[in-house]
Amino acid sequence: MAISFQQLRFGFAIFTALLCLSVPRVVAAEKTAYLEPGASVLMPMGWAGFCSRYPGECRQTDKKPIVEIAATAATIELVQSMNKIVNETIKSMTDYDHWHEIDRWDYAEDGYGDYEDYVLVKRRALMALGLPSSALLVTIVRDEHLDGHAVLTVRTDRGDLILDNVFPDVKLWFRTPYRFMKIQSAYDPNVWLGIGASAARPQLVSR
Repeated sequence: MAISFQQLRFGFAIFTALLCLSVPRVVAAEKTAYLEPGASVLMPMGWAGFCSRYPGECRQTDKKPIVEIAATAATIELVQSMNKIVNETIKSMTDYDHWHEIDRWDYAEDGYGDYEDYVLVKRRALMALGLPSSALLVTIVRDEHLDGHAVLTVRTDRGDLILDNVFPDVKLWFRTPYRFMKIQSAYDPNVWLGIGASAARPQLVSR
């Protein structure tokens, strides 16, 4: 079944209407709740291939890049809702089974995709709903088994939020089990920055 942005937007409207009476509490985060990218590194080959097919999706369109967005209750609700809708709409399938390729990043137009495809769909949908591309950064991580994985980082003034297809809830980056490897630059989506083997995680404080 093909997925269109119109379907995602329709599902989002219904979902937020049901949740409008229950806005989750926004937990404040210190500056240590931000990933700290370092020097530039090679971009993933999957991103290069994606840009060759969708060149318009790989340009920096923000005249003045927004490095952080305000983590208002409405914005947090929008991000959480879109994450849930995309996760429930796309069916997981490996690139080899889907495309007969080892690594292909693409939109899940037929309703199937792997982790990078979830990320790209979420990024496109949130951009269409008004969030700046400079605050929606594709991020490469390793999971608990040290396997490669991808998530979407949403940079907010309360910390870096992670949208994932494995864990349904949106989390601050240090509340995930992942080892963060590289992330897009907020100033140019074709510039990728290394994060390092051991990003410093802040001590958690119960609130």
